Amino acid sequence: MSCEKPSTLQLLATALVCTALAIAVPLSSLAKSYDDEETTALLRALTNSKVSMAEGVQQLTKGSESAISAKYEFDDNKKLSLSVYTAEKGLGEDPEHNVLKEFSGSPEKAPWAPEAEVFKDIPHVSRASGQLTLMALAKHSLADFITMAQKQHKGMVFSANPEIQNHRPVLVVLIADKDKVSEVRYDLESGHVMVAK
Repeated sequence: MSCEKPSTLQLLATALVCTALAIAVPLSSLAKSYDDEETTALLRALTNSKVSMAEGVQQLTKGSESAISAKYEFDDNKKLSLSVYTAEKGLGEDPEHNVLKEFSGSPEKAPWAPEAEVFKDIPHVSRASGQLTLMALAKHSLADFITMAQKQHKGMVFSANPEIQNHRPVLVVLIADKDKVSEVRYDLESGHVMVAK
């Protein structure tokens, strides 16, 4: 039994086929699906909110405190909660010398009266440190991005989280319109919309 080495032409043909398949995979198949039970329940609960995400973020960002992410979620008691991560000393102070916090509370009554928690555990400190670093690169504040998304798209913004995509800082904004979720990605440095799905 002989084992022949593949020719250069065969290797090139294989590489071209693999590349063509990779290009042919639609981007939408790589996007996250938002049709799970928890998201469906959250979308229903959002109708009970009396405080918009922009209002909650603006309430907390007086003085040097800066919001670095925000989302509606269910708390430990399965009640609707608005959660906003902040950097107490602002975006100009690095995570090591800052105070990273979460403000959370029911948005079902206005005015919103969140409780503050200073992060001390490694997972929360790590996540908030990354978010602070990305938002420090942003052209606009988190509140400005949320307001922009709310004006540009139908529905209610229910999540705004900074991430890295293709080596670029982006803000992923989720918008609920009845039972559908739209995802909008903003380039944090330029402030421009990258992708809207």
